[in-house]
Amino acid sequence: LFLLVCRRKSSVSFLTRPDRPNLAYHKLKGRNPGVIFLPGFNSNMNGQKATALEDFCSSLGHAFIRFDYTGCGSSNGNLEECTIGKWRKDVLSVLDELTDGPQILVGSSLGGWLMLHAAIARPDKVAALVGVAVAADHLVTTFRRLSIEAQKEIEEKGEWKFPTKYNEEGYYSLTYDFIREAENHCVLNSPIPITCPIRLIHGMKDDDVPWQISMQVADRVLSKDVDVILRKTGQHRMSEKEDTKLLVNTVDDLIDKLATL
Repeated sequence: LFLLVCRRKSSVSFLTRPDRPNLAYHKLKGRNPGVIFLPGFNSNMNGQKATALEDFCSSLGHAFIRFDYTGCGSSNGNLEECTIGKWRKDVLSVLDELTDGPQILVGSSLGGWLMLHAAIARPDKVAALVGVAVAADHLVTTFRRLSIEAQKEIEEKGEWKFPTKYNEEGYYSLTYDFIREAENHCVLNSPIPITCPIRLIHGMKDDDVPWQISMQVADRVLSKDVDVILRKTGQHRMSEKEDTKLLVNTVDDLIDKLATL
């Protein structure tokens, strides 16, 4: 295991951008369609789903990229200054600069929200989408569900402590400006102009992002080729062995499908 970790650490490359922080990524050369993994909020490219997909693409000889958003993992930049819009641009940078030909985007949680934006912005390049616990609009929706008093208090303080069980503090600190900016990127209030095949996997025991969001996404996209796969015992991270197998099989099926189109 130790050797494996070293190998993964040492092979990180950086996408340099003149006007933005450098993005850390790991790229596997191979044939198309390529697969790109988009991690979740405060996550990075070394998660179990990302590495499982990399091993799978490697075995098939398909191209694969995993990367860290600005301010996350090994990428440059300041997390406090990040916005949904900046992370959206990160995804587009990876698509534009590091790939050729059709790509399958696999987005986990926040990455699922960002993959929708990428598919809208680059319809000719994004050939299919796989969402795992897609968190489309989720931060904004959660904020809007707070009482008016709570929202006012967050506005005055300039900070929102968004509850989470994934760190020791028990919350993620988000700025009020982050939320305001995120409102510009909501996708669920109108039809979503995406027509490629879409697979949405969601655990029904997800305490962080309700599975109903995947249903809303399925309903809103213009694509007719949409499957929602609900796992009755699935948690938010979907990182049990069977969950990973389902994810890999779903990507495998889409690769076959795109090959025959």
